[in-house]
Amino acid sequence: MSEQLTAKIGPSILNSDLSSLYEESQKLLDNGADYLHLDVMDGHFVPNITFGHPVVKCLRNKIKNAFFETHMMVSKPEQWINSMADAGVDQYTFHVEPVDCVPDICRKVKEAGMKVGVALKPGTPVDVVVDYIDMADMVLIMTVEPGFGGQKFMDSMMEKVSWLRNNYPSLDIEVDGGVGINNIDVCAKAGANMIVSGTAVTGSSEPAKVIATLKNSVNYCLAKH
Repeated sequence: MSEQLTAKIGPSILNSDLSSLYEESQKLLDNGADYLHLDVMDGHFVPNITFGHPVVKCLRNKIKNAFFETHMMVSKPEQWINSMADAGVDQYTFHVEPVDCVPDICRKVKEAGMKVGVALKPGTPVDVVVDYIDMADMVLIMTVEPGFGGQKFMDSMMEKVSWLRNNYPSLDIEVDGGVGINNIDVCAKAGANMIVSGTAVTGSSEPAKVIATLKNSVNYCLAKH
């Protein structure tokens, strides 16, 4: 089953110059990004605030065809489903921790026409996904605490990735937080195929080279499975 999986690199635009959001986003796509990872923070679930659906909609008006994933670091993910669908989001990834009934949110996201991503903080056991894995298109394993850029990558989270890959061979598994050239092999070997990378890409003088290196590592491991 795993041969259907492909490596997808989705730079986080959070570390870009947000005053030039369209230009920065287009540059990432021109340099080989497969999708854009849009970090939405509400100041409650995480201490920081970033941007919401009006900004995403403006970006979609400029960038018609790219795959947009919103990473909803928010306390009430149900509140923004329709707004983000209206803004042209392709995948709505939300955290399970503040949610009472995850399947409900999954269903509403699907009904709004978006793919479903479920995200787990480092302290959340991976086997919680068993109850709703059949409704999810992707699982995001956070490799840092959500809410701040530039944190140190947590190697111990690779056990979660391996567990998911072993139990769900055809599942899209994303990692996010401190991922770059130095640790991409660890992520790829564990089974992650969707890679969010922030500063490693946006802070590089050769972003295309970084994206290609990340993708090559994942594709190499996918080919061996």
